[in-house]
Amino acid sequence: MGTFSKSIIKVAKGAMDAFGTFPAAIASALAFSIVTAIRIHLDWPQQEEFNFLFNCLHWAFGFGALFGIAAVIYVRTRKNSVKDFTIANLFTAAVITVIFILLYFFGGRELLPDDNFRFMRLTDISIGRMTALSFAVAVAFVIFAGLPRKNPNMTRSIFMTQKAFITAAIYGGVMMGGTSAVAGTIQALLYNDMSYKVYQYLGTIVGFLTFTIFAGYFPDFSKAEEDEKRKSAQSQSRFMEVLFSYIMVPIALSLTVVLLLWTVRTVMEGIGSSFVRLSSIATSYAVGGIWLHIMVEEHNNGLAKFYRRVYPVAALLILGFEAWALVVQLGRFGMKTTEYFFLITWVVAVVSVLLIILQKERAYIKISILTALAALIAVLPLAGYHTLPARLQSQRLEKLLIRANMLQAGAIVPGSESIDKELREQITDSVSFLAYQYDAELPDWFDRDLANYRDFKDTFGFEQAWPQYDEYISPSEYVSTFLTLEPVAIDVSGYDWAFNLLDFSRKGEGAAELSGRNGAYLVEWILNETNSSVPRLRISLDDKIILDEVMQSYVDRISEKYPPTAYQPRTVGLEDMSERFYSDNIEVLVVFNTAEINLDAKNDRITYWLSLNSIYLKEK
Repeated sequence: MGTFSKSIIKVAKGAMDAFGTFPAAIASALAFSIVTAIRIHLDWPQQEEFNFLFNCLHWAFGFGALFGIAAVIYVRTRKNSVKDFTIANLFTAAVITVIFILLYFFGGRELLPDDNFRFMRLTDISIGRMTALSFAVAVAFVIFAGLPRKNPNMTRSIFMTQKAFITAAIYGGVMMGGTSAVAGTIQALLYNDMSYKVYQYLGTIVGFLTFTIFAGYFPDFSKAEEDEKRKSAQSQSRFMEVLFSYIMVPIALSLTVVLLLWTVRTVMEGIGSSFVRLSSIATSYAVGGIWLHIMVEEHNNGLAKFYRRVYPVAALLILGFEAWALVVQLGRFGMKTTEYFFLITWVVAVVSVLLIILQKERAYIKISILTALAALIAVLPLAGYHTLPARLQSQRLEKLLIRANMLQAGAIVPGSESIDKELREQITDSVSFLAYQYDAELPDWFDRDLANYRDFKDTFGFEQAWPQYDEYISPSEYVSTFLTLEPVAIDVSGYDWAFNLLDFSRKGEGAAELSGRNGAYLVEWILNETNSSVPRLRISLDDKIILDEVMQSYVDRISEKYPPTAYQPRTVGLEDMSERFYSDNIEVLVVFNTAEINLDAKNDRITYWLSLNSIYLKEK
C-alpha cells in the first residue's frame, strides 16, 4: 500500500474515531448540518419567518461543536476518567441548550423603521458575543491540548491545531470539487433540470465530513506521554521550517524596517497616513508578528534566532508611535469603533511583547489567555465596542453642541451656516456615527433619523459638512463622491411626460419614443461601452436633434459641492440630485437616484455612474 493510500486511510480512520472521541461535538456538528439542510429545502418565502429560529440554532450548535472538543480535551488531559468524559459531553449538551435559550429569548431585536427585514433577527451584539465566546473556547482547547499537562507547550499545540484545520480544509476542498464535478456532469448529460440545491446539500455534507476530519486529526489526549500520532501532529516538517524561517521571517523583518522608517518620518513630518489604513497595518503587524514568534520558537537557524531577538524590541518602538497616531485620531474624531478595536489590539500587543521579553516561551500561554479575555471584554455591556464608543461619542457631541450654543434644556436648538466650518464638520461626523449604533443607548435628545439629509438640516440648521478623513491619500487609492437621493415627493405638475430609461443602455439602446403635440420625440440616454465617461442626454423631434447635453455641468456642480474623499455615502435632497435643461421646444428635468464619481489618482482616471430616476419633459 502506497504512502498516499495510507494517508487517506489514516485520515478516514481518524474521522470515524472522532464520533467516539468527541460525541457531543460531532452530534452538534450533525445538528448544525441538519438545520442547514432544512434551510436549503425551504425556499426563502417559507424560510423567512423562521430565519431567527434557524440562526439561533446554528449559533448554538456551532458553538457546541467547538465547546464539545474543548471539554473532552480538558478532561482527557487533566482527569481522564469515564465519569468525567460523560460529564463533559452532558455539560456540552447543557451549554448548547442555554446558549439557544439566551439567543432566542434575549438575543433578538424588534424591527426598526429602516430595516430590510420583516421578522425579528439577531442583534449585531449577540452575533459579536457568540463570535467572542467561540474564539475564547478555541483558545481554551489549544491550551488544553498542550503538553506536558502542567506546562502546556503552546508552540506545538497551536501548530497542531492549524495543521488539523488546513488538512481538513484540503480534504474538504477536494471532496467538494469532486462531488460538484460529478453532479455537474449528471446535470449536463443526464438530468438538465437538476436543482441548484443539490450543490448546497453536497456542501452541507462535505462541511460535516470536513469537521469530523478536523476533530479526528487530533491524537489521543488520554495518554500522558507523547505517542507517534501526537509527535506527527505536532512536528513541523522541513517544508514548514523553510516556510516560516526563510520566507515569512524575512517578510516580517522587511515590514519591521518599513514601520521603523515610518516612525522616523512621523517624528520629522507628523502623522501622514489614514488612520484606518494605519490601524489595519498595525493590527496585522502586531498579531502576525507575535504568531510568527510562536511558530519559530523551536527553530535553531540564524534567521529565526535573530527575529526572536529583534521583533519584541522593534514592536515596542513601533507600537509607541502607533499610540501617538491613536491620540491624534481621538483628538480629531473621538472614540469610534475603529479606534476602540485599535486600542484593544494595542494594549494586547504591548502586554504580549513585554511578556515575551520577560518570560520568552513561557509567555505564550499567558498571551493566549490575554487575547481571549480581550475578545470577551470587547462585547461586555459597559466596556464593549457597542456601548463604550457610543457613550464617549455622545459626550463629545454634547460638548460640541454646547460649544455651538445648540443644546439648551436637554433639546437641540438649530444653528446656522455661520457656525465655524470645522465645528459643523465635527458635529456631522459624530451624528453620522451615532445614528447607526443600534445596540447602544443614546441620549434622549438624539434622534437616529438625524443621519437623514433633510432631518439633519431641519434639526441643526445647516447642511451636513463632512471632514477630510485622510490627510494623505496614496496614489494607489480611490476617492469618490457618492450621493443618494433622499425619499422625496417631486412636483411634476408643470411637465407633460415622464420617461423611465435604462441607465445601463449603450449607444441609444432602450431609447423611448412618444408622439407629442409638436411631433414625434426620441429620448436617448447614451453611455459608452465602459460607462466610465459622463452620460449624454439626446432628444430628437421628427428626426431633428433639439437637445444634446452631456451631464458635465451637473458633474462639475456636485464635485465642487461634495469633493471626492475616502468612501463616504451621503443622502442629499432633490436640488443636488437633479438638473434642468432648456431649448426652444422643450424643458427637461433629469432626476437621479444615485450619483457616483470615482477618482483613481494613480492611473489618473475618473469614472462616473449616474443612475436615473426619471426624465420629465415639457413641450413649449
